[in-house]
Amino acid sequence: MPQPTGEDVNAAAGRLGPMVRRTPLELSLRLSGLMRGDVLLKREDLQVGRSYKVRGAYNFISTLTDIERELGVVCASAGNHAQGVAFACRQLRIHGKVFLPATTPRQKRRRIQDIGGSWIEMIIEGQTFDAASQAAQAYADESGAIYVHPFDDPRTIAGQGTVIKEVFEQASTTPKTVIVPIGGGGLSAGTAIWVRENYPDTKIIGVEPSGAASMQAAIDEGGPVRLPNVDGFVDGTAVALVGETTFPIIRDLVDEIIPVPEGAVSTEMIELYQTDGIIAEPAGALASTVVALGHVTADDGPVVCIISGGNNDISRYDEIIERSAVHEGLRHYFLVTFPQRPGALRHFLDEVLSEGEDIVLFEYTKKNNRETGPALVGIEIDAPSRISSLLERMNASPLVIEKLEPDTPAFSFLL
Repeated sequence: MPQPTGEDVNAAAGRLGPMVRRTPLELSLRLSGLMRGDVLLKREDLQVGRSYKVRGAYNFISTLTDIERELGVVCASAGNHAQGVAFACRQLRIHGKVFLPATTPRQKRRRIQDIGGSWIEMIIEGQTFDAASQAAQAYADESGAIYVHPFDDPRTIAGQGTVIKEVFEQASTTPKTVIVPIGGGGLSAGTAIWVRENYPDTKIIGVEPSGAASMQAAIDEGGPVRLPNVDGFVDGTAVALVGETTFPIIRDLVDEIIPVPEGAVSTEMIELYQTDGIIAEPAGALASTVVALGHVTADDGPVVCIISGGNNDISRYDEIIERSAVHEGLRHYFLVTFPQRPGALRHFLDEVLSEGEDIVLFEYTKKNNRETGPALVGIEIDAPSRISSLLERMNASPLVIEKLEPDTPAFSFLL
């Protein structure tokens, strides 16, 4: 399959025309202040389906022949690509099936059905995108339906690349750095192809969540390699295996790939919401997290961050706040072994905890045939620096206290 070109991106832009929104390019005062230079946000969270994915899906499906359209289409998605396919199917009157992992938020499922109406059938398959993708491709092989790849097809890549073409048309000053999220690689590949052909001096930074850094793994291994484990929190980029088409493009044309912790993404989601008034999904906050963490400086500006999507389920905010607090060093968890005698808990409250240290979780299991009882205790502190004095008081206490570290298997049960 031939690699897409910058001209393919231009052709896709003409094909999409009025079917998609020309989303705003906005200055972020918060991030510009942090970097001490202009940081612009490309607001694809305001796109049709609240994600850039509609660009690739519509470009792909609109190029099908009449015979292919009669066969129908099928796709796999974590949610956003499916919305793009649903939109294209409804506009072009083509029947489609979308395979979704069970982890797809309910909000995205509802949106897919609302957008596609009677032209779309949803099928839940597996716990990961890759499981859903295998099922969708198997269905395509059996039925003859056209598989609309979410990232690893030249038509998808070209359509997604129209995001960056718009950026450079909108920017009053040529961007010096572009930061783009990476999942399977469609958006970043389309970005890299168009930018390198038209603005070769612009730096391109790709960003992955630390728990799903499949593109960096592919580069390290010399080709796409399946990650044994994927943290699904950043669901829009939680891909275990990157594309065969996207991989060499990103390897050769993207200047740098930066992994960012999921906790930092959570903090940035909160900042985008509270300060910038932007509802971003985890993948949508990846690019601006790079700026928030200080990976770019004023010398890199103007910087453009692509806010790739805004499909975030409100039920996830407890987890987002939790991950952010842990990442910021404001929330800590301990296993405390209490002797089963009067006053043990009072000692913990009076002698171990201090002002500005609050219990946010306390789960105690009493064993009648034992002299001690374990408790899982979560403590929130008002400043990260307070943890040292808290640990000193714990060490001085006669209680047996074990701190649960975020990178340990036991801690994973908390999130």
